[in-house]
Amino acid sequence: MLTRKIKLWDINAHITCRLCNGYLIDATTVTECLHTFCRSCLVKYLEENNTCPTCRIVIHQSHPLQYIGHDRTMQDIVYKLVPGLQEAEMKKQREFYHKLGMEVPGDIKGETCSTKQHLDAHRNGEAKTDENSNKETSEEKQEEDNDYHRSDEQVSICLECNSSKLRGLKRKWIRCSAQATVLHLKKFIAKKLNLSSFNELDILCNEEILGKDHTLKFVVVTRWRFKKAPLLLHYRPKMDLL
Repeated sequence: MLTRKIKLWDINAHITCRLCNGYLIDATTVTECLHTFCRSCLVKYLEENNTCPTCRIVIHQSHPLQYIGHDRTMQDIVYKLVPGLQEAEMKKQREFYHKLGMEVPGDIKGETCSTKQHLDAHRNGEAKTDENSNKETSEEKQEEDNDYHRSDEQVSICLECNSSKLRGLKRKWIRCSAQATVLHLKKFIAKKLNLSSFNELDILCNEEILGKDHTLKFVVVTRWRFKKAPLLLHYRPKMDLL
């Protein structure tokens, strides 16, 4: 079977951010047109605009941030295609947390350690056979599944009811992974309140409706950056936007 080598330069246009011209980091896609950018670049851009930076289509007249979502598949592709990019990004994030005197989140530690162990094994000629590697991967996967994301960066949340049509939660303070999304919170609240569907709920921060694909880390960074924990969120019956 014939194979054809493709230079990274030839596909750069598909894996770089139009706003910063760098490789995609925390890739985020506009749901209306499927154009992808770095999350931080796109969020900053949408603070002053409501159109896609590439095709200029209107994302939403008043709430464009609700119509963007993390593109994990694209980010995985970029990390696999560009040598050393993921390691360099993890290093920058660790240096950022150290500079602020904050503890490095568990998910960043974990990725760094696993990458270093993998590289060291190959450098020292200690690469295991496929059978042993598969067994080890399976064991690691099982450990990760049993961890329930407790080693991730954590976010403290207060969930308050913002409507007389719904009752409040008995336990409104929760702590969960920063990688959890607003959709996870909707499902959690719906289950606690015995609602027929989580789609019946809106979750708000600072009186702004949050998109279902927003991670809690994204919400904290963009809407609660200079405020003290816990992150205060309100829930209410869904209201259709015109």
